[in-house]
Amino acid sequence: MYSLNRRLLVSVSVPLVVFFGITIATLDASFRSVSDRGLRDLIDAQMVALLAAAELQPSGTVAPSRALDPRLSIPGSGLYAQIREADAAVAESERVWRSASTAGAFIDFGAPVAAGQTRFGYGTLGDGTRVAIASRAISFEDVPGDARALTFSVATSLKPYERQLLTFRTEIFGWFIVLTLALLAILAVLLRWVLAPARRLEREITEVEAGARESLGAGYPRELSGVVTNLNALLSAERRRVVRYRDTLGNLAHSLKTPLAVMRAALAGGARASTSDTLNTEIDRMTGIIGHQLKRAAAAGGATLGQGAVEVAPIASDLRTALLKVHASKDLSLELAVAANALFVGDRADLTELLGNLLDNACKWCRRRVRLAAASDAGAPARQRLRILVEDDGEGIDAASRERVLERGVRDDEQVAGHGLGLAMVRDTVELYGGTLAIERSDLGGARIAVSLPGR
Repeated sequence: MYSLNRRLLVSVSVPLVVFFGITIATLDASFRSVSDRGLRDLIDAQMVALLAAAELQPSGTVAPSRALDPRLSIPGSGLYAQIREADAAVAESERVWRSASTAGAFIDFGAPVAAGQTRFGYGTLGDGTRVAIASRAISFEDVPGDARALTFSVATSLKPYERQLLTFRTEIFGWFIVLTLALLAILAVLLRWVLAPARRLEREITEVEAGARESLGAGYPRELSGVVTNLNALLSAERRRVVRYRDTLGNLAHSLKTPLAVMRAALAGGARASTSDTLNTEIDRMTGIIGHQLKRAAAAGGATLGQGAVEVAPIASDLRTALLKVHASKDLSLELAVAANALFVGDRADLTELLGNLLDNACKWCRRRVRLAAASDAGAPARQRLRILVEDDGEGIDAASRERVLERGVRDDEQVAGHGLGLAMVRDTVELYGGTLAIERSDLGGARIAVSLPGR
């Protein structure tokens, strides 16, 4: 099952991450745009300085006449400049001036540019360093009427800008990750606080199912108060229904017991022995059926909501003492292996009747050994959490008869005393409580009755 808290957290975190991703991409694009404009402004400033300092030298070349940026004097500094004359009649050594920083850089500033034109691009040095290159062509007149076409070029290394961009991306990613985690943590705390009433409702319903409380508490928000009120009304109605059924059936039992007692007394006083025995047998059978129906009606609905838990061990111990007295003629051993935490969620009388029938049957059919084991299985469903095993070392029940012996009034051996109601009552009680019942072969040699009931 999905957690409501988890679904809300995921539904909020996904748009949040998408929003932050778009924000990061936008900021990165903006930072790169600003960096590019700053780079172009720097190159333009160097270009203007180079144009302003250019003068005709005695050697005939055009070169800066005053000091420029100190980096242009340091080889490999990352800032480079060149002045190139496009006149092919002038020797190469005379028509090109390069800054001292170009020594060993093997930088290609590109072909000359047409007069009045500018060019901006990127290049790569021999060591793989990327550079931005700007070129501008002017017509330089050293004497009136004698114009020379010169191309001024400035290049700067992109390493500082790439380093700055990497630092910016690292910091922005780091801060956004921290911010995202912080916001998700805050959202988780807020969701936990908002959904606390829902978790409380779930916890109290679980406690009601386990029998730890009879009704749900008060003080719920308006959105849940209607649900809580209706659930409490349902719990109260369920308890009143069970009490009403038991009272009605108790009155029925009281009404039937007196006529049956009168019939028995009359038969004992004046009827023939054979007729008396027959009628007494039928009256006993009627009494057993009435008792069976009373037990079934009293347990109607099985483990009711808000019902308390019953310890299995004391009931098993009391039954052991009683059955050893009832079957004192047998030299039998009745072993108990009941876990201390084995609890039955239901009516104590129902559990006593169920265990009594199972143990009584096992004592009747065993040779010398009967064993009762009970434990709670936390991984099982709530209505099948209590596991009960009753085993004996008798002849057992063959597979063909296992379904038949669960029918009311059926006995596997007619020579053994009884009405054939014990296992039928056990089956009905187990079904009413939503449990399971299975007849298997025991390691002791006889039958093993495996029952699962509500427990905790």
